[in-house]
Amino acid sequence: MKQYRVDLHVHIGRDSRGEPVKISAARDLVFKNIAQRAHSSAGVQMVGIVDCASPRVLRDISELLDSGHMSELEGGGIAYSEGAAEESTVIIGAELEASLPEGCSAHYMCFMPSIRAMQDFSSEVKRLVSNIDLSTQHVRMSPTELAKLTHDLDGLFVPSHVFTPHKGVLGACVPRIEQAMSEDGLELVNAIELGLSADTAMADTIAELAQFTFLSNSDAHSLPRIGREFNVMDMERPTFSELALALARRDGRGVRLNYGLDPRLGKYHLSGCDTCGARFSVQPGEPRVCPKCASHRVVVGVADRLAEIADHPTPHSPPHRPEYRYQVPLQFIPGIGPARIKALVREFGSELAALHDAPFERLARVVGDTLAGRIIDARSGALRLDAGGGGAYGRVSLED
Repeated sequence: MKQYRVDLHVHIGRDSRGEPVKISAARDLVFKNIAQRAHSSAGVQMVGIVDCASPRVLRDISELLDSGHMSELEGGGIAYSEGAAEESTVIIGAELEASLPEGCSAHYMCFMPSIRAMQDFSSEVKRLVSNIDLSTQHVRMSPTELAKLTHDLDGLFVPSHVFTPHKGVLGACVPRIEQAMSEDGLELVNAIELGLSADTAMADTIAELAQFTFLSNSDAHSLPRIGREFNVMDMERPTFSELALALARRDGRGVRLNYGLDPRLGKYHLSGCDTCGARFSVQPGEPRVCPKCASHRVVVGVADRLAEIADHPTPHSPPHRPEYRYQVPLQFIPGIGPARIKALVREFGSELAALHDAPFERLARVVGDTLAGRIIDARSGALRLDAGGGGAYGRVSLED
C-alpha cells in the first residue's frame, strides 16, 4: 500500500479559451494549469477539480485526452505526467448548490470516474440549472436526488465545507445531515468535507458524523492555494476506484492523516459583523448582536454554530478517525512571498516538502535564519494566530 497526498476541491476560473467558469476564481485556474501546479510545485498527487460539468471544461478535457497530454486510467481518473517521473491523477467533479424545502441551500461535490460519466451528468443537470457553463450552479433537485444521480453514474457524493455559514449544510441549513437527506439518502454520502474553519476535534462533537470519513481540502480559488489543506491516503494506486475504497475505509485503504489549516486561520471560525467587520463569539442563546456597533448583521462563525448543535462538549472520535495535523501554508507566513516560495520549491521539490520535511539548516540557506525559524514554528504549532471570522481569514501575528 502506498501513501498519496490528495486535495479534492479546486475550482476552475477560465477555460483554455479564456471564457469564464467560476467568476470569483483566478483567471489562470485553467484545467491543465491546475494539473501542472498540483503535480510540480504544490506536491499533491491526486487533485479533484470541481467545475467539470461545464461543457467548456469538458471540451478542454477532451482536447487534452485527444492530444495525448493526459490519459484516462483503467480504474478511473485522468493521469497527467508532462515528463515527470511519476504521474499525478485528476479526479473530475462538479460542485452544485441544492436546496431544502425550508428554503436554505448548500453546496455538494459530485465526483465521476470518467469523462463519459461526467458528460452524462452534465447532460442530466443542464436542464435543471440556469447556466451549465458556470460553476456551482443552483440545481433544481433535492440533495438526495443529486446524490442518487451521482451514484447512478458510479460517482461519489460529498457535502462541501459542511460547517460554514456560506452554503454549508450544517452551518447554514440544518443541525443534522439526516435532516437534509431522505430516509435512504444518508447512505449515499461518501464523505464529509470539514472546510477551512473546522477540524476533526470540532466535527467529532456531533455524534451523527462518527460514521463518515472526513476530508480536508483546499477549496482553492487560485493556484497558490492548492494543497493548503490535503489528505494523506493509503491506496494501491492513484485511481478513482482506489479513492472510493479509501473513503469507504475498505480493504486496507483509507485516510491516514488530515492536514489542514488551524481553524483560526479560516474565514468563518469566529462570528463576524457584516457592518463594521468586528470578530467575536456568540454564546448559545445570546442575541446575535455585534458588541462593537450593535448591528444585527452577524455572520455566525463555525465555532459558535458548533456550540449550538453539538451532541458532546468534547470530541468523541471513533477508532477509524485519523490524526488531524495543522499546517500554516507558506503564503500565510509573514515575509514569505511568491519569489521565496519559488526558491523553496526549486530547492525542495514542492511547497509541502519545504513546509513539512526540510531541516532548518537547508531552509536557512534558501530564505535566511529568521524565515526558516518561522517555517519551523509553523510546523510545530508555535506561531501566534489571530482568528478569522465574518469572511476574513485569520493571520499569523508577530506581536508578542
